[in-house]
Amino acid sequence: MSLKKNKDLKLYSSISEVAQMFDVNESTLRFWEKEFDIINPRKTSKGTRFYRQEDIKAIRLIYHLVKERGMTLAGARQKLRDNKETTIRQEEIVNRLKQIKEELLAIRAELDALETSGKAPGS
Repeated sequence: MSLKKNKDLKLYSSISEVAQMFDVNESTLRFWEKEFDIINPRKTSKGTRFYRQEDIKAIRLIYHLVKERGMTLAGARQKLRDNKETTIRQEEIVNRLKQIKEELLAIRAELDALETSGKAPGS
């Protein structure tokens, strides 16, 4: 899962955009919204959901606990109830490490491309 940077600049995102960000079904997001009170998207009179950045951060945290760490929903709820701040910091660290890994892999790919083209870096 990697959030696109341009999505971070939007005030509101639709349920389909958020589902795509996390590669989950829209029904999963609606279910998580019922299960976790930290997800509170704005709803129009017709029930259309619009997610704010704080909702997306909450979803990212739940995604981390459930999908990446393999916790049950009950386990994730308990973890957030018992130690929310530590859980948030750990998820932020993991997310930043993933970003660093992606950046390093991109640098490695560029160096490999330079090497195969016969050009030395810096020349």
